[in-house]
Amino acid sequence: MDANTHVNDPREHINEEPRNDLFDLMNGFFGMLTLMAVIFFGMVIFKFLAS
Repeated sequence: MDANTHVNDPREHINEEPRNDLFDLMNGFFGMLTLMAVIFFGMVIFKFLAS
């Protein structure tokens, strides 16, 4: 008697979206790098103007 007839097989990737993991990694890395550079130069300009 098999009671688990409607259990999904975890090896079936039906709902998985096709994504490029390397592109996502590079996009996040350069996005964070750009944000940190903008904050850094903004604070340098602020310090220059405040002194």
